[in-house]
Amino acid sequence: YIRTLNEERRIGDVIAAVTDLVDEIVVVDNRSTDATVEICTDLGARVVHQPWLGNGFQKRIGEEHARHDWLLDLDGDEVVTPELKDEIRRLFMHGEPSHSVYALKLTTVDPTGKEWIGYGESYRNKLYDRRKHRMPEHRMWDQLELPAGVAPARLKGRVRHHAFSNFEHVANKLNRGSSRRAMFGKRRSKSALRFRVLCAFPFYFLKHLLQRGLIKGGTYGFAHAMVAAHGRWLRDAKQYEALLIAEAQARGDVPHSDEPER
Repeated sequence: YIRTLNEERRIGDVIAAVTDLVDEIVVVDNRSTDATVEICTDLGARVVHQPWLGNGFQKRIGEEHARHDWLLDLDGDEVVTPELKDEIRRLFMHGEPSHSVYALKLTTVDPTGKEWIGYGESYRNKLYDRRKHRMPEHRMWDQLELPAGVAPARLKGRVRHHAFSNFEHVANKLNRGSSRRAMFGKRRSKSALRFRVLCAFPFYFLKHLLQRGLIKGGTYGFAHAMVAAHGRWLRDAKQYEALLIAEAQARGDVPHSDEPER
């Protein structure tokens, strides 16, 4: 199953890469206004029209509309490589796999067409048995929450993630994501948020540059680490701002958001 919203740029490649691997393709579309739905339909996918419910809820729709229990969770910009496809086929050669969930390696493909091999990689639990695992019913979180003692098996093949078309695109995604995480994420104290707003940005930057290995991407990797760090810092800044506004509303200095401006 695939969540979509105006994914005409890449959705054809995403579907074509798995057409001969899976029994069906369910597309959960959130009111796309481009050619996404037409492309999906022409390629044999079954489109479920679903206005946005939230990240986890939208994936639940995909789970519920699938005819089978073993599911492959993809986004509209994630292309399965031939190597991973062969690996998944081998898992099912003699019946159901031995594990109930498998983690797939995501590698970023940047706007220049370069695939980031050996840096900026991440693993996501994307191949799973829905009889044992379900996506969270949550507006923000959309990753499998595995119970204690259950560890995913990692596959060697890759999913090529065409995550952004330029820095404006990635900055806009991070800005929207920071707003949702500021609203629905863990609530922090005013002092903790003040410290993060003032001091945390260098740590966010170094995490992306060194821990994620973006330093291997040269100047472009450095720039991407800066943009990603800014997106993470925005979450703290927006939570801090929301707290200040709530305090001002409690004092009566500003109207509540549901009150008309005077």
